[in-house]
Amino acid sequence: MATSEPDIKTIGELRASGHELRDVKAEIRANLLTRLRSGDRTFDGIVGFDDTVVPALERALLAGHDVVLLGERGQGKTRLMRTLVTLLDEWTPVIDGSPLGEHPYAPLTRASRAMIEEHGDELPIAWRHRDERYTEKLATPDTSVGDLIGDIDPVKLAEGHSLGDPETIHYGLLPRSNRGIFGINELPDLAERIQVGLFNVLEERDLQVRGYNLRLPLDVLVVASANPEDYTNRGRIITPLKDRFGAEIRTHYLEDLDDEVALIAQEAELVAAVPRHLIEVTARLAYEMRGSNQIDQRSGVSARFAIAAAEGAAASALRRAALTGEVQPVARVGDLPEILPTLLGKVEFEMGEEGREDEVLWHLLRVAVADTFRDRLATIDLAAFVDHFAEGGVVETGALVPAADLLEQMGSVHGLAAVLSGLGVEEDTVSPGQAAAAIEFVLEGLYLTRRLSKDEVDGRAVYGT
Repeated sequence: MATSEPDIKTIGELRASGHELRDVKAEIRANLLTRLRSGDRTFDGIVGFDDTVVPALERALLAGHDVVLLGERGQGKTRLMRTLVTLLDEWTPVIDGSPLGEHPYAPLTRASRAMIEEHGDELPIAWRHRDERYTEKLATPDTSVGDLIGDIDPVKLAEGHSLGDPETIHYGLLPRSNRGIFGINELPDLAERIQVGLFNVLEERDLQVRGYNLRLPLDVLVVASANPEDYTNRGRIITPLKDRFGAEIRTHYLEDLDDEVALIAQEAELVAAVPRHLIEVTARLAYEMRGSNQIDQRSGVSARFAIAAAEGAAASALRRAALTGEVQPVARVGDLPEILPTLLGKVEFEMGEEGREDEVLWHLLRVAVADTFRDRLATIDLAAFVDHFAEGGVVETGALVPAADLLEQMGSVHGLAAVLSGLGVEEDTVSPGQAAAAIEFVLEGLYLTRRLSKDEVDGRAVYGT
């Protein structure tokens, strides 16, 4: 929770308070060291990088390096960039009205120096919260030098300034990030001639705009994200620019299933209950896709795929509740095949799989369900579920079959309590939707392990022996 800004209004009061100027990288270093010494998490909301990416990034920040985060799509690069702002001081003083957010002790422009001379200790100051000190630009091929660095402002020329007057410059996003963090997403998409414009900013910290050579010692941390050059055809980071970044840090997809599940639970905006075993299925599906030779692994499989799958399953449950009158919608494993076609745009397939995309995803989904079934319920006796079908009985389920109908078809079955326990559902909190979700998961698992049969009829699944 943000605290209120300090009650200091002039540069004289600021000096009297004992405030000392630290540059942005020193600020980050000091606050990072405080967190490390206290044992607090460095980056809240970042999952699965504790032993890999986070230590490398901590070392880069302690060294005062500008950073490139290199990795495939959906690996949390942007989230990591935005989290860096939490390492800044909560409030920092700036010269009131300064477009560059200049610190009162370190004016950059001629106008700010003139204000200090005019007002002296009465120079008015304002306070900027750290959330306002992060600027982000998505690099696109049409990004101009004016967007990033600056350009001549015709309005100021019309007001009477001469063409040689530095005050005619309209500063771009990067100098306006002074005293903060500037993030560039998808840096290779920036045209090479525009990348050249960043050379002086990263090394000498000065600006060149339309023949002006402005010595502006910008105080800024630059962090960029990029996809590996070995698969993107959109561009590259030119070698001299790469050399000016102090650190290049590789991100990666999560290596632990529990981390993937935790990420989905953290990021997914669920409109209905999604049981943990179903979230595990979506996580395993993403894992299976990342290891499949039918998926283009150079493009990768974003974590957003599994997140969207969980959200889609929740939406399917909510739709079922609206159409059938269920009070507590709970997603079931049968909801996933319904939403897979809507996720095809998130995946790149190998050339030979054209026309087979749905088939590939459904196969990988079955593998994910079977693996989750074995992992969760392998030690539980499910004979009673199989016996239910011994005399030719069937159970029909589907995306529009309400939980009450499914439970009525199954009736009382021995072993359901053990199944619910194995799926992490507490017995005293079991709802009809949760029980139905558990039963459908068992039936699908028994089918995939060849202990039951299943027929697809008009979008419904009919289980039997």
